[in-house]
Amino acid sequence: MPAPLRSLRLALAALAVTAPSCSRDGGGCGREEGGAPPSGSAPAPAPAPAATAPGGPAPVSPAGRPAGSAGGPAQAPGEPPGPGGAAPGGDPMAIHHEAREELLGLFSLKAFTERERRLRNPELFLEKNFGGGTPARIHHGNKALAQHTRSKEQCLAGLSGIVLQTEEQRARCGGEENMVPVHRYRRGKPAPAAFCIDIFEFPNRACELPMVWASPTQAAAVCSLQGKRLCTEEEWSLACGGDPEGGAPRVYAYGDELDLAVCNTQKRLRGIDGKPCDGDTARSAYETCGTDTEPSGAYPACRSRFGVFDQHGNVAEIMTRRDRDDGKVYSQLKGSAWFYAEVAREHDAPRPAGRETYPDHCAFSPRWHVEPMENAWHANYHLGFRCCKTIR
Repeated sequence: MPAPLRSLRLALAALAVTAPSCSRDGGGCGREEGGAPPSGSAPAPAPAPAATAPGGPAPVSPAGRPAGSAGGPAQAPGEPPGPGGAAPGGDPMAIHHEAREELLGLFSLKAFTERERRLRNPELFLEKNFGGGTPARIHHGNKALAQHTRSKEQCLAGLSGIVLQTEEQRARCGGEENMVPVHRYRRGKPAPAAFCIDIFEFPNRACELPMVWASPTQAAAVCSLQGKRLCTEEEWSLACGGDPEGGAPRVYAYGDELDLAVCNTQKRLRGIDGKPCDGDTARSAYETCGTDTEPSGAYPACRSRFGVFDQHGNVAEIMTRRDRDDGKVYSQLKGSAWFYAEVAREHDAPRPAGRETYPDHCAFSPRWHVEPMENAWHANYHLGFRCCKTIR
C-alpha cells in the first residue's frame, strides 16, 4: 500500500477515536505567518455523546439543487441583489446548519466494500467529526455569531443560466457532480486533464454555505471518504488562473486587476458585544469570531475560466504541498476569506510598513500553519477546503 494512503487510513482511524491536543506551530494558536488574519487552532475532535450512527453513506439531499449542477442552467431567474438582506421568502440564516444530520445531508460518500467499511468505519468518523457547538467538529461556524446576507433563493437566482457542469465534464470526472477537469497546454495544444476539482468549497453544493473548523487531517479524510483527495497547491493555482483555451494565465480567477467587489471579500472581521475577534485559541475564536460566509456561488462573477467559484473570499482553503527538500507532504493554506478587504494588497505592490497585508492572487504561495499532513490539526472559523480527484 502506498505510504500516503497508509497514513491517511491511520489518520481516519485516529480521527474516529482520539482527540490530540491543539497544534500550536511552535508558538501559539494566534496570528498566522505572513500577515494573515487571526485564527484559532482547533484540537482534533473530542468523542461525541452517544448517538445513533448513520446507517450508510450520507445521502445528498436533492432539495433546492439547481439543475445547473447536473449540466443545465439553475432554475431561478434573475440576478442577486447586493448584500443587505434576503429576497422575499428567503432567510439567509436558513442554510446555516448545526445538527449533524443536516450537515451530513449536504454530501455523499463513495461506495465501500464490506472490508473497507470495517477498516475505515465511515459512520463512526462522521459521528465524531461533524456537528455544531464546538471548534473540534466540522460545521458552518458559530450560528449565534454568524451574519449571512444572501439567501439561497438569491444565490440560485444569480446562477440562473450558468452551466455549472456539462455532461461531458461529469463523465470525465467519473460521474462526480459539480467537478470540472483541469488541464495545461503543452506546445500550443491541450494536454490530457490529469485531475478534476470541486467547483464549490466543501460540501461542493450550489448555494449552500461552505463548512469551516476542519483541520487538514480531517479535510483529507473527508475527501478520501468521497473517493477524492485534497487538491495540491499547484492544482488549485492552475484551476484559479489557468485558461482551458490556452490563453495567458490570469492574476486572479476573475481577471488581472484586483476587484474587491467581485467576490465575498468586503465584510469586516467582527467580534461580539463590542469586543474584538480573539483568535488566541480555538475556543476563544469560536466564542468571539463570527463566520460571515455566503452561499457558494452567491457571487457568480467570482469564478475562474475553468468554472471554479470562490477561490478568492468566502473562506480560505486547505490544500497540500510536497516539500522539494525532504519530499514530505505538508498542509498548505491559501486563498482569502470574507474580510480580505481589511488586509488586501495588490499583487505587485510592496508590503506597507507597519501594516499586515498580503496579495491574494492565484499563484500566491504563503506559508501559514505548515504542518506534516499526518498530524495537521490547525482549524479555524474562516478556513474551509475543496477536493480534487485524479483522472485515471
